Amino acid sequence: MTPILGGLLAACLFATATLCSSRSSRLIPPSSVLAWVMLVGLVVTVPTVGLAAAPVGVGAAEVGWLVVAGSGNVAGLLLAYSALRLGKVSIVAPVLSTEGAVAAVISVATGESIETASACLLLLIVVGVVLAAAAPDAIVTAPGSRLRPFVLAALAAGAFGTSLYATGHVSASLPLPWVILPARLIGVVGVTLPLLAAGRLRLTRRAAPLVVAGGLCEVLGFGAYALGARDGLAVAAVLASQFAGIAAISAFAFFRERLTRLQLSGVAIVAVGVALLSAVRV
Repeated sequence: MTPILGGLLAACLFATATLCSSRSSRLIPPSSVLAWVMLVGLVVTVPTVGLAAAPVGVGAAEVGWLVVAGSGNVAGLLLAYSALRLGKVSIVAPVLSTEGAVAAVISVATGESIETASACLLLLIVVGVVLAAAAPDAIVTAPGSRLRPFVLAALAAGAFGTSLYATGHVSASLPLPWVILPARLIGVVGVTLPLLAAGRLRLTRRAAPLVVAGGLCEVLGFGAYALGARDGLAVAAVLASQFAGIAAISAFAFFRERLTRLQLSGVAIVAVGVALLSAVRV
């Protein structure tokens, strides 16, 4: 049950972070959004690292996985913020949501066993996620304006999927705060400090609460996923990708982005899939 609860909680938190970043990235440059999100995350994470037990038996392999997890998360966020600056949440989110499928495929390919029933239900949920977040744009735009956010989101999904797999791989052997720390540390050292030194770090009054909320939700979502992945990486990864459907529905409610019958069908498929998966995995 832990992978299901962790994945669903992560989905809600990631959806909130997506909505915040979709607005903040239109107020300040995506690089500045990432810089502030990473700084907020670091400020929140460092005290918990001090309270957590020191990791025991950490070798080169664990450090390597942490670097992969952190770098993938930072790169994915920068690409995702750039995509959200250019495209609608309901167009970008379904592409980003394939991160869970990427992580699950890597997990299964590297040896994680999964029952046939669970595998079929995971596939059903993936289909539901894509349908729930799919939103054809009624406004005619130039081909390039639609292609660029799609490509950026696809690259972000690949980076996120790799990061999710690496996080799940190392989460069982390290205290949770130590799993969350690397991405924030890499982000601050690699993005926040260079922008600050160059005088290019931007923040406005309207963007400030959005980047703070985004930073908090990223940390909490990452932590919820890491806890769930300890007992089932593939399940937690795919359920975490439900953030796309949640974000699309929220975008309809708050930003008036249109919700289609196809999306409503996807929401129903996801709900049924999650219920059946919960029954199978308990």
